[in-house]
Amino acid sequence: MEITPETLQWREAYKLLVGSILPRPIAFVSTLAEDGIANAAPFSFFTAICADPMLICFSPMRRGMDGAKKDTLINIESTEQFVINIVSEGMAEQMNNCAIEFSPEIDEINETGLTKEPSKKVKVPRIKESLVHLECELYQVLHFGDQPGAGSLVIGKVIHVHVNDELYSNGRIQTEKLKPIGRMAGNTFTDPLVRTFDMERKKEAGK
Repeated sequence: MEITPETLQWREAYKLLVGSILPRPIAFVSTLAEDGIANAAPFSFFTAICADPMLICFSPMRRGMDGAKKDTLINIESTEQFVINIVSEGMAEQMNNCAIEFSPEIDEINETGLTKEPSKKVKVPRIKESLVHLECELYQVLHFGDQPGAGSLVIGKVIHVHVNDELYSNGRIQTEKLKPIGRMAGNTFTDPLVRTFDMERKKEAGK
């Protein structure tokens, strides 16, 4: 099968992307609106960029119905702050419920039974049920169109990290205790601990 992206409707292109790039980690992003109402939403177009400076990025797509910006992006552009709450298995259902299209005056964290906890260096609350929090200041945002299917790239500078004490040992986070989940295609999620394997990275070719 040979496919030219320009020939696809955006929903078809989206299915091609999410069916190919997987499993994807989930950025559970908490933000604050200008009026102080908290917002939380999951995004599976999410990754790290570099360690010095410590930068991460995620991509909120435009709404499929009208191409409008999502509340998360609006809030970040307004306050220039957000928190990435890493999603563990135990909070998966509540995270998924935050993907509902709530109206802007609804506090998704309260609405879904999650718990707000003060952050250290940003005004945005973190989600207590998460075991790792990345407090971020907006570093840069790039927009790629304003039609349905378009999106933005939000780059955040991590200015503070919270890690549950039980997870952290010898400078490393213990994945088996974090129990992160990932996003597959459609409504499928994955537990990366179901099967793992190690491979040493070779220092020289052929050795």
